[in-house]
Amino acid sequence: MILPIYVYGQPVLRKVAEDITPDYPNLKELITNMFETMDRADGVGLAAPQIGLPIRVVVVNLDVLSDEMPEFKDFRKAYINAHIVETGEELVSMEEGCLSLPGVH
Repeated sequence: MILPIYVYGQPVLRKVAEDITPDYPNLKELITNMFETMDRADGVGLAAPQIGLPIRVVVVNLDVLSDEMPEFKDFRKAYINAHIVETGEELVSMEEGCLSLPGVH
């Protein structure tokens, strides 16, 4: 099911997302719907707050980068309760967009 994508200005996008438990209601269906929504919008990533849910669930599809970065071939993953605990020292600069900020890159 295609879900509505919330755009800049929606309060849920400013909230700190919360961790969820493994028994979160309809989690597999949510992830499937998030992938479908992201794919339909030609995105490479989608976080649950972008569909109105203030929880830590993110889906990513990096296969679109695989022509230049073969290590991302068939890379489609869902992350639950992800937290950034360390950043690497290598920085990469590239154009980036956000489905919640349409037209801004």
